[in-house]
Amino acid sequence: MAKIGSKSTTGWKATISVAMANYIEAGSIIAAASSLTMWQAYLHLNSLTVGLLSALSANAFGAAIGALFGGYLCDKYGRKFIYAYDLLFYMLGVLLIAVSFNFSMLLIGTIITGVAVGAGVPASWTYIAEEAPHSKRAAHVGTAQLAWSTGPMITFLLAVLLTPLGLLGSRIIFLHLLVIAFITWYIRQGLSESTIWKEGKKQAEKERNTKKTSSTLKDLFSLKVNRQALFLLIGIYLFWNLTAGAMGYFMPYIYQNVGGLTGEQANLLQAFLWGLTVLTTYLVFMKLGDKFSRRLLFGIGAIMGIAAWLILTYTGMNWFSLFAFVILWGSAAGFGAQAFYGLWGSELFPTKYRAGAQGFIYFLVRFGIAIWSFILPTIMDTLGFKVAGIVMIVFLVIQCIIGIALAPNTKGKTLQEIEEERFGFNNGKNDHMNIQNVNMKAEETNM
Repeated sequence: MAKIGSKSTTGWKATISVAMANYIEAGSIIAAASSLTMWQAYLHLNSLTVGLLSALSANAFGAAIGALFGGYLCDKYGRKFIYAYDLLFYMLGVLLIAVSFNFSMLLIGTIITGVAVGAGVPASWTYIAEEAPHSKRAAHVGTAQLAWSTGPMITFLLAVLLTPLGLLGSRIIFLHLLVIAFITWYIRQGLSESTIWKEGKKQAEKERNTKKTSSTLKDLFSLKVNRQALFLLIGIYLFWNLTAGAMGYFMPYIYQNVGGLTGEQANLLQAFLWGLTVLTTYLVFMKLGDKFSRRLLFGIGAIMGIAAWLILTYTGMNWFSLFAFVILWGSAAGFGAQAFYGLWGSELFPTKYRAGAQGFIYFLVRFGIAIWSFILPTIMDTLGFKVAGIVMIVFLVIQCIIGIALAPNTKGKTLQEIEEERFGFNNGKNDHMNIQNVNMKAEETNM
């Protein structure tokens, strides 16, 4: 047997191994979502404890904490550093869930899994974007989105196949994620460090020796060009995720408790939805994202998502509205806010705090989902699904307006060119001399 890490993992193999963080993230969310009703019955959970599980999961606050620390560590010690440890913690978490027999075990496993997932996601988007050819960056970043869509599709299909086993079937699904995580962790040991990060690290060392460094955290908030990027990315990703994140965890629960579907019907419907997302991620985002207007693609996806929720909210849950919803939302999600967030989040920040910035945004987004996920079951129980649906539509309209208005023109440019264009320096070079110029550029852009 070859020694771990003795073989180099490069090219598309490296992209795929890193993108699997998204398969594992989405798979974890859906594994919990597809079994939520069974866990509720087995452990006699009420709406508050159901909300707590969701709020602390890989879908919300657990991932938020992991991303905040993971992004910082990724910038400080390297992209590869995260890959040595994050999946080890993840495997511990899903194993604990798989063997849970009380609420405490389930909750602790959920938290560990969420933190591990959060730590790996900013690193994956950053690494893929930095190592991708600039003319095919959307195609490579889209691989993460493809994995994020494939995870739920396979997990829901497994849930259908294992339905006769009840809760045992759910435990098996979590064990399948453990196996996938181990294989991914093994392959990742052959990854080389990001070339762009290594170059930036060398430059940072030179600046420290000459005492010409500036606080990266301070720059993230003090430079107007960064504040604009934060507004765009938080605007599209937070408000889209307040709807999509709630869907990811609660949609089978909604289908069953509001629409009257069986567990098997709910999981099949979601598997179909995610299958459409896989298809459009490949055919639209990966194939067209490097060739056509990204603003146009984003706008089409955002409007389709709004239309989907209008139908579901105002026509009731019948088979026509359910299929219309699934087709519109499933197709739109393949080239929606998450896909473009993964792309723009890696393009709009300099190398020295690219992952840290994404970790901070991811923290805010997942923290927002945690709050919304905690109160959503109570809102549906007391005010009804229609009220919750209207709130979802408002979230989607906000992200649509922000994304269309502020979509950047970065197609076909290298990360170094984008950095030079936006900040007036490359990989941190002379940033201490250019901070005022950056703010002046931003002012001129808005005049």
